[in-house]
Amino acid sequence: MSPKKKRPVVHGVTVLALLAGSAYLTVELRKDEQAKAPKVQAVTDTPKLQGAATGKSGAQTWERLKNPERSVLRDGSGEVLATFTDKARTATLKGPSRTFSEPTNTKTRVVTENWVRLMPEPWRKGAEKEKWFKDWFKEFFGSQEDDIFAMGFQYVQDQPIKKDDEGLAYAGDANFGPLNPNGSSGNDLREELSDFYDYLGISYTFRDGVTAQSETRRARSADCSGFMRLLLGYRARYPLASSDKSGDGLPRTANGMARSDLGANVIPLTSVGPEGRPKSIDLLQPGDLVFFKLDARTKQRLDHMGIYLGHDTEGNMIFLSSREEVNGPTIGDKGGASRLNGNGYYAKTLRSAKRL
Repeated sequence: MSPKKKRPVVHGVTVLALLAGSAYLTVELRKDEQAKAPKVQAVTDTPKLQGAATGKSGAQTWERLKNPERSVLRDGSGEVLATFTDKARTATLKGPSRTFSEPTNTKTRVVTENWVRLMPEPWRKGAEKEKWFKDWFKEFFGSQEDDIFAMGFQYVQDQPIKKDDEGLAYAGDANFGPLNPNGSSGNDLREELSDFYDYLGISYTFRDGVTAQSETRRARSADCSGFMRLLLGYRARYPLASSDKSGDGLPRTANGMARSDLGANVIPLTSVGPEGRPKSIDLLQPGDLVFFKLDARTKQRLDHMGIYLGHDTEGNMIFLSSREEVNGPTIGDKGGASRLNGNGYYAKTLRSAKRL
């Protein structure tokens, strides 16, 4: 990728800075969960981390699991420290406990020790022995630098604008899209088609040479797939395709991403109809992309997507996505709770999931 603007440099933040600086993204000790989880610890280059990163003998053990094919790192007590899935670049690492919330739109809170990060290469069996992985793991296991979840919540309602060294506003409260003159509440109220470069207000040249121009009326806006491209592509640096059919990287739409051969299909797509609803969603892991069929007018196309966060404090399986009902990224419940379990709107319309 070769954006015409310099990529933002995202600085790591401390637990205390997050607690003091944001009402919506906080890092704190579990209170009622203290009996279930260890306290937040400082990031240090401990012997435990060194042993895991270098592959030396010690308490850590590697295990191969199936469905999907993956490698799991466990500590001496058998607790999972990290999960790496074949063909996927997203990895889930255990780290300090954090609480994600969005008080403007919902009472839902997700308390998690999962940190989702993008590796420089897709995982493959035996990669724990390779230098690229050892270097990456030593840098990020235990790190409190912003991960994909932290970045995602920088776009929910009322979040402050963040600018890079050149003054480009790369984060802050995002819209879904401009009002649709022919729409109404619950019926295409806002227009789709706002991509990450519209949010940023820049022109962007993709790796296939195609240059996209932002539209002024779409400034600070990103639809559901545009938000994922902003988060995973522009911010986390996963390669981006210029469309569903052109370029090498993450396609433009939810349908394109779901049907691509990128990553690992955790829940394969079998049908877009009601019969395609997964029988089980137990294989989902924080960081997985989830895909939905909401609108019969899109025929065989999947038309919505988000990123799975994990369980909230009430045990519901929650995802983050950009939606027209709240005009931007949300875990809220307007127009359908952001829950994958049960028989709510999104649970009934879930069709597939991918570990990118």
